[in-house]
Amino acid sequence: MDGTDLHESLRSLRVWDAAVTELPPFDPDAAPGEPLPLFARWFADAVAAGQTEPHTVSLATADADGLPDARVVMLHGADADGWSFASHADSRKGRHLAARPYAALVFYWPVLGRQVRLRGPVSVAPAGDAQADLHARSTGALAAALTGRQSEDLDSADELARASQAAWDRAGREPDAPVPSWTLYRLLPDEVEFFQGDARRRHVRLAYRRTEDGNWTTGLLWP
Repeated sequence: MDGTDLHESLRSLRVWDAAVTELPPFDPDAAPGEPLPLFARWFADAVAAGQTEPHTVSLATADADGLPDARVVMLHGADADGWSFASHADSRKGRHLAARPYAALVFYWPVLGRQVRLRGPVSVAPAGDAQADLHARSTGALAAALTGRQSEDLDSADELARASQAAWDRAGREPDAPVPSWTLYRLLPDEVEFFQGDARRRHVRLAYRRTEDGNWTTGLLWP
């Protein structure tokens, strides 16, 4: 495909096709005083609406020089301790968070025209919590963790196949095999924004901001 075809394709696309997307009303005046209950409600709505993989989320970090990076990860939980995701401590994102323990998350649920944005400091959960979280997941998740070497240069696909097969074999034999580098991270947000799309582009953006005493204030943002 040449550049002209790409541009034509982009111009032909539309956001929130009425055939597959419902844009529900959102009254910010009825929102709870804290963001977590509203997130839980919106997540349940996305699941009920048939959103594909609603638990995937874009994670943005920065390296020691302040250069940004982003990737899609899986949400492992959300509670009073923060929004949780996991990775190897020696992966690129792990190194970023060790140097700059601050990150941003973005959920996008197009079936409802909604997104949720968070940013705040990131802490490392106790090692026992990380291992328990890993071993509660699938055999494939354990095999992937045991394969390790995330973000390192790979010499060949054959090398990956051999390492992966060995990891799958071990995961099958030892469902509680430890992975010391596996780390559970928790982002405790300073800011959370809920975005509800509107067909007339009068999008509703409700921002929660944490105060110094740990409480929350809310306000609207221009779309």
